Amino acid sequence: MKNYLFYVGIDISKSKLDVVILKKEAPNVTNHFIVENNLKGIKEILKNLIKQKIDLTTVLFCCENTGIYTFPLSSHLSEINLDFWVVPAIEIKRSKGISRGKNDKADAKDIALYSIRNIDKLKLSTLPETVIQQLKLLYTEREKVMKSFKIFEATKENVDFMPKQVYKTIVGINNKTVKFLKATLKAIEKEMKSIISNQLELKNQFELIKSVPGIGDKTAIYMLTATRGFTAFDNARKFACYAGTAPFEYSSGSSIKGRTKVNHMADKKMKSILQMCALVAVKHDPQLKEYYERKKGEGKNAMLVLNNVKCKIIGRVFSVINRQTPYINTYKFAC
Repeated sequence: MKNYLFYVGIDISKSKLDVVILKKEAPNVTNHFIVENNLKGIKEILKNLIKQKIDLTTVLFCCENTGIYTFPLSSHLSEINLDFWVVPAIEIKRSKGISRGKNDKADAKDIALYSIRNIDKLKLSTLPETVIQQLKLLYTEREKVMKSFKIFEATKENVDFMPKQVYKTIVGINNKTVKFLKATLKAIEKEMKSIISNQLELKNQFELIKSVPGIGDKTAIYMLTATRGFTAFDNARKFACYAGTAPFEYSSGSSIKGRTKVNHMADKKMKSILQMCALVAVKHDPQLKEYYERKKGEGKNAMLVLNNVKCKIIGRVFSVINRQTPYINTYKFAC
């Protein structure tokens, strides 16, 4: 474990960065200042540290994950090879214990203190490769287009319930909009496939994932972005936890004996995609179909069995990626 001498907590908002510098030997002495959330402001942070004769290689920068607002900071720190740690906001919030009131300076100090107290949990952050960032952004745009498409398609429901004279005032505009959205959707999907086909490793992973029964193009692409090309998760269990399909025990002493269940903290999009994959798999994969029907026959809840199927699908995906060979249905040889 690297021995850091200074810990910099950064509270990120859209327009500014609140920065608190703490020295390891004197964590109660606070050095606070504010800069803009852009490249110029980030360089000011580094200049301030250098002015205090602080060696930047002995500094750990820590901030909350605030989505796109975190990108300028993490991008520049990654570019100049400085150590930084992007932590989920809820993890920092729960580590604070009981607290009253809130302001950006206090939040920045809490982030710096979190990095000191939890240094044993340190996992340095890295930026995903450019192609993964591109795929993620394209997938997000596709979700927006799909949502808009469904909204405009719903207009057709009016045709049977209102006079033709009234309906025809919007039907032409609606048809043009739907046509444009369909064309945009095709363009986005074509661009995603083009990016994957131009990257040998991603293309190979894409084909391997799709070899698993129940998984199609969109699921394979989302898995590539969620796992950063299978570099963000060590094993299937960790990814199942991320996707909200891993079950956890809920008990305490002799009085609390709750049922084992999944946790609500998860990638909800990944969870819903896996739900659809599981439904397809239990219809078209003989092995999972037999498993689903057998467990249902034993009196198991249908949603519980489907969750188990999701975990099996995740296990299969990680197996083909680790093995670097397509999925083989051995069930047909056993029958």
